[in-house]
Amino acid sequence: MKTEQDRILEGLKAGDEKIFDEIFRLYYPVLTIHCLRFVPDQDLAEEIVQDVFVKLWLRRNDIVVTASLKAYLYRAVQNHALNYLNQLKIQERYKQFVGFQTYNGAESPLEKLQEKDLEERIKEAVLSLPEKRREVFELSRHEGMKNKEIAEKLNISVKTVENQMTKALEFLRNKLKDYVF
Repeated sequence: MKTEQDRILEGLKAGDEKIFDEIFRLYYPVLTIHCLRFVPDQDLAEEIVQDVFVKLWLRRNDIVVTASLKAYLYRAVQNHALNYLNQLKIQERYKQFVGFQTYNGAESPLEKLQEKDLEERIKEAVLSLPEKRREVFELSRHEGMKNKEIAEKLNISVKTVENQMTKALEFLRNKLKDYVF
């Protein structure tokens, strides 16, 4: 006597699209939830589960289910998610390595000298700003404060902060026009 699982597996191997649709509708939601244990994003989890179903259909003649179809699918989703995460880690390490190599290899002594020169010119230009304008600029750029925070700290309006920043940036662009492309 055939079990329900035997019927489903035989139908799947025979290419029965109705059986495949039945499997998909039954397991897709729970497999997506299972996948979210490994990946942080709903869209990514859905994509991984869809990939597993595509592979299931394409390799339907070759699958060997030893325990249950449910266990097989859960394991397939887990493996696919872990492989995806490992691939991301490898890509990230490669990017960091290539970025490190490129940065260190590309910076010549001349580029270092030019960078130092530019830094000195920027410092000089900032120091030549009027005192209040320089204070607004430094709070924004060096302290990372927002316009509202600067306005509160200096007891001026947000509009004044915006005007001072606009004038400061315009002044610096003109002062550093030979260095800014």
